[in-house]
Amino acid sequence: MQGVHGRRRSGQGDSFWQFRPYLPGDDAARVDWRQSAKSDRLYLRETEWESAQTVALWRDAGPGMDWSGHPSRATKRARADLLLLALSSLLLRGGERVRLLGGGRGLSGRGALPALAMRLEGQSGPPADTALPRHARGVLFGDFLTPLPEIRAALAPLASAGLRATLVVLTDPAEETLPYGGRVRFEPLDGTDAALVPRVEGIRGLYEERLAAHRAGLSALAGSLGFRMLSHRTDHPPEAALMALWQALAPQGAR
Repeated sequence: MQGVHGRRRSGQGDSFWQFRPYLPGDDAARVDWRQSAKSDRLYLRETEWESAQTVALWRDAGPGMDWSGHPSRATKRARADLLLLALSSLLLRGGERVRLLGGGRGLSGRGALPALAMRLEGQSGPPADTALPRHARGVLFGDFLTPLPEIRAALAPLASAGLRATLVVLTDPAEETLPYGGRVRFEPLDGTDAALVPRVEGIRGLYEERLAAHRAGLSALAGSLGFRMLSHRTDHPPEAALMALWQALAPQGAR
């Protein structure tokens, strides 16, 4: 059940938390007479504090996210935006709060989704936030192709702040299979030097090996920080990724 989460402490809510002895100054209306009748002391019935959950979101805005291997496919950035906003819509309907990492206070209720979309348009830079609410969850969208030490440097402060996050690794199929042949000039979108490869098929095996090693390292890094990792290719239906995300955010035992 979204929108209501137990915080493992007494407070306002509907679920029973504990009985505790009555103390001078307590409201007599809170005395549980059935429990008190079992002994010679008065006991109060306390409920568990329940509140909505904040989900902090981030989408990589680097130049590499604007690439697609084919005109018929969405860019990684467009797919990330779609998944982020679709997930936010589901969370808001369920009574949760959403916010962008480093993007101000949480949003909830009607009108929150357009406001989030406007903030997303201006989001840039690495995932960073120094004022995360307690018990916040996180979802980070990107291709995560930068060197692993840089990724760790960006994510470690979030883990130290107590954020439980899910990384959604977005990939264009051409980045996985390198489906080119012959003499190809690769021009980076970040303005760095181009690379001319005389015979692409000759390096395909090495490329796939290094990509697999990077993915394995990323998975190990996520696990060491207590993060989940999901993968999604832009030629696959977004609904499958959205469902996997929804299940990853579900409370323990609700899957």
